[in-house]
Amino acid sequence: MGVVRFSIVTAFPEYFDAFLNTSIVGRAVKEGKIEIDIVNLRDYAINSYGQIDDYSYGGGGMVIRPEPLYNALKSIKSEKSFVVYTSPQGVVFNQDTVEALAAKDHVILICGHYEGIDERFAEKCVDLEISIGDYVLTGGELPAMVIVDAVSRLVPGVVGRGEAVLEDSFYRGMLDHPHYTRPSVWCGLEVPEELVSGDHEKTARWRRRQAVVRTLKRRPDLLARANIRPYLSQGVYVMLVHHPVLNKDGKTVTSAVTGLDLHDISRSCMTYGINKFIVVTPLKSQQEMVCKIVNHWEKAPEGLNPMRSEALSLLKAFDSIEDCLAWIEKKEKKKPLTVATTAKKRAGALPVFELKRILLERDLPVCILFGTSWGLADEVFSGVDVVLSPILGGKGDYNHLSVRSAVAILLDRLFGWR
Repeated sequence: MGVVRFSIVTAFPEYFDAFLNTSIVGRAVKEGKIEIDIVNLRDYAINSYGQIDDYSYGGGGMVIRPEPLYNALKSIKSEKSFVVYTSPQGVVFNQDTVEALAAKDHVILICGHYEGIDERFAEKCVDLEISIGDYVLTGGELPAMVIVDAVSRLVPGVVGRGEAVLEDSFYRGMLDHPHYTRPSVWCGLEVPEELVSGDHEKTARWRRRQAVVRTLKRRPDLLARANIRPYLSQGVYVMLVHHPVLNKDGKTVTSAVTGLDLHDISRSCMTYGINKFIVVTPLKSQQEMVCKIVNHWEKAPEGLNPMRSEALSLLKAFDSIEDCLAWIEKKEKKKPLTVATTAKKRAGALPVFELKRILLERDLPVCILFGTSWGLADEVFSGVDVVLSPILGGKGDYNHLSVRSAVAILLDRLFGWR
């Protein structure tokens, strides 16, 4: 990311005097990390009296005319410019918007005032309308400052300690953890022991857990977009079940292991931070095939993609679901939470959002079961802790994803970055 340029079109340039000369933004401007030009809209007034507004057609307050706005914009706009109008009717400003604007070379901010700006200018010239909240301000100058401040934090070197940006609320989809400073005891209240212990790993665990607690209590809605994997202290396992599963006639069978499933699901598991990808089949010949594939890639000659070998190292085979869960419990020293997936509607099934909340609240090891062939046998569902609702798309009545696709979609909904 290079230098981000901002141009702010306003009828009240004096608003920005202190903003451009103080704190982090002021320092970033002086150091040349960001550029901010203030464009006085009255320099483009329609007459010598400095008129930029007029009465609203149909009655109401004053509206900024399109001519001065258009002339001001022409004086600063290039092919790479992105024009933003700050408006209470715009999309609500959030971290996604911040990151999108930070990727632009030149952001032009149009500050409204009075009743707003002429709609024809907005339709012709504005790329995005942004609101900083569901309330009305006297003008767009304060929202413009908010936008510049938020975007500037993502420019390398603007915030002294780069990792501070990564720890901010919303950057990773979760709220930030609490912060404390000296004195260690104030009004009888002590700084948490984990923060003064000197144990960095202990401190990190405490902070992750407090971020979870705070998000669940204050903004549980954020979980729908958040990657929760860094906030789970226990292992996450994906189980691909080949027995017991159903055939098209509804009978319990053992399905065949396929190399394509092993390769693709391994790569998804590695991408989303899964501890182990487990294949369950009672057939020794199928287990041997799994081992053969893993061994082949472990000893693969130069020239083959080493990332494929890394992904396939997650593979492990078991005779049964029970054996696998016993192994996980022994490894994690806790009984895993078991989650079954299905393409069919089942009573009591939960959406992914609710599973994310449960995983964060309980912070247990988790094993997610996927069925092959026509899905997991009914007996499996009676023995799990959670059944997930089917993955549904736009068509709704068609639901016949490959297991490889289902695994990738579900892992992304649970552990994907927004």
